[in-house]
Parts: sequence; C-alpha cells; structure tokens
Amino acid sequence: MEFHMTILVGILVTVAVYLLLSRNMVRIILGTAVLSHAVHLLIITMAGAGEGSVPLLRESDGPYADALPQALILTAIVISFATTALLLVLAYRTYEESGSDNMNTIRRIDRE
Repeated sequence: MEFHMTILVGILVTVAVYLLLSRNMVRIILGTAVLSHAVHLLIITMAGAGEGSVPLLRESDGPYADALPQALILTAIVISFATTALLLVLAYRTYEESGSDNMNTIRRIDRE
C-alpha cells in the first residue's frame, strides 16, 4: 500500500511541477493545488495510514492509529483551499485589469 501511495505522490508532484512551469495563470494555480494534495498524501503515507486501530480504549488492546497527522492534514486541506480561492480571485482581478492570463503578456504590460 505504501509503495503505491509513494508512486501516486511522485506522479502528482510531476504533474504539479509541469503545471507550475506553465505560462497560464490558472494552470499555475492548479499546480499549487495539486502540489499541496501531493504533500498531504505524502504526510499521511509517512504517518502510517491504515496501521493500528481506532484510538478508543475500549475497542481493542492493540496498537492505535496516531490521530495527530490526520488532524494536521485536515487543517492543511482547509488552508490550501483558502489559498487556492485567494489565488483564483487575484487571477480574476489580474485578468480584468490586463485582459490576459498569460504571464508573459502580464509582465510585458507591467514593464510598459
């Protein structure tokens, strides 16, 4: 299971880097969102998702799953959603001002 998750994280990071190197502003924003999800999956994989049982004392005597990484990932998902929403609003405002979402065109307009 961990091997497959690691391969998936590698694929997501590859896709994110490809999107981040694009000239289109929306693709750059999608690249940051995909990269944040890849990091979330990596942290969950490293924390050992699926190992142990529910952390309730009366359910089982075995090893318990650590709830801290899951809580941190949940918080990180909310923060990345808010960041993505802010970036989309800024991209929309930039598109209204410049009339393009191409980064080269926006840089050219700023220099003039």
